[in-house]
Amino acid sequence: MGANKIDHVVIPGTFDPVTYGHLDVIERAWRLFPKVTVGVAASRGKRGVGTAFTLDERVAMLRDALDYEGIGDEVEVLPFEGLLVDFCREIGARGVVKGLRAMTDFEYELQQSALNTRLAPEIESVYVMSASEYGFVSSSIVRELASFGSDVRFLVPPNVAAELRDHYAK
Repeated sequence: MGANKIDHVVIPGTFDPVTYGHLDVIERAWRLFPKVTVGVAASRGKRGVGTAFTLDERVAMLRDALDYEGIGDEVEVLPFEGLLVDFCREIGARGVVKGLRAMTDFEYELQQSALNTRLAPEIESVYVMSASEYGFVSSSIVRELASFGSDVRFLVPPNVAAELRDHYAK
């Protein structure tokens, strides 16, 4: 029985940029599972466009944000390209944790879960509901607000707010 327990999970995403909503999901998974890896996806073609920040920049911002939250030494952050299930197998993770904000998230994640189960039935999908204060937060909203010069410090950690300011000042 114990051999089937999930002792290592991946929290995947593009984290373009990481938000307090993402950090909430990461911290909750950290409390639930012995080992948590955040997988930062290359996602070069997400929704037909590239990411605002490079893969290296997103990994660095996430590591700094986790340090700010006090769990930087507890959670591993790794970049990955390709299929999530292949990444999970490569690092020995038996579960994937994702946050859900709204019904639209649920419909998309249901499709992804069904596909991942067909590709890798040994990898379990686990979902946590977004905390109410972060239910409206998305990286795209943060980027849009930041592009207009808005203060986004209530949505992202200080290091990310600074990176966004610098990025959109160019």
